[in-house]
Parts: sequence; structure tokens; C-alpha cells
Amino acid sequence: MNVEGGPSPDFTLADQDGNEVTLSNLRGRWALVYFYPKADTPGCTKQACGVRDHRGDYEAANAVVLGISPDSVASLRKFADKYGLPFTLLSDPGGEVMRRYFDGKERSSALVDPDGNVARVFRKVKPAEHDDMVLGALKELA
Repeated sequence: MNVEGGPSPDFTLADQDGNEVTLSNLRGRWALVYFYPKADTPGCTKQACGVRDHRGDYEAANAVVLGISPDSVASLRKFADKYGLPFTLLSDPGGEVMRRYFDGKERSSALVDPDGNVARVFRKVKPAEHDDMVLGALKELA
């Protein structure tokens, strides 16, 4: 499945506090929508902490970060608290939203432009390289 260049699939999911978040309500800003398999596992933790450590870079690019996994809301809250994650984590228990963007269960990201279109996709990303790729694309596209 390739959504790059087209409208971003819209969704509404519960965040780590149980509040509903709708992607289309975030228009006007860049959005990094990143999918990860399971909270508090080594790769997912490395990726999430990388995003946390680049918080200022994402803010400077006017980008909101949405991390999506099949974990429960309670698991996401625990993950956010344990690692001090200052961005939104969303629960997609059946993986339906991920399937709208990508085939299969893989660590992938989509960069959604302020108009709601998928400007860039990153498939099967390595946690250590994720932020450099996304932030590089944000600089290139902005």
C-alpha cells in the first residue's frame, strides 16, 4: 500500500489518557504519524526516546508527533510515564489504522503535511535512524 502523495487516511483513536484524538483536527501543522509494534520493548523504547530527545526539533518544525501501537491505553500511559514521553501515544488495538497506511505489522512512519496529505513515508525504519530521516524530510519539504 502506498499512501505517499495522497490524502492521509483520517482516524480517531484514544490517547494515553483515554482522550480521543482525530488526525484531521491537527491540520495546519505537520504531523509525524509513527507506528510501532509494542510499547516498552527495546526497539520501540529507543525510537520513542529518540523522538522525545528531538522534541525541540519537532516543535521548531511546527510538527506534532503521534505514536501509534496496538497497546492498551493503560500500557501507553505507563510507557509515557516511565520514559517521560512528552508527545501523544495512541491505542490502535486491532491495527486498523496501521493497515490504512501500511501493509503488515512493521515499524513505519508517515509525515503528513499541514493540508492533510501524506508528504513522505518511511517503511521498516530503524529506531536509531528514525528522527534523522524524518527531521531531514521536514527541512527539505518545509
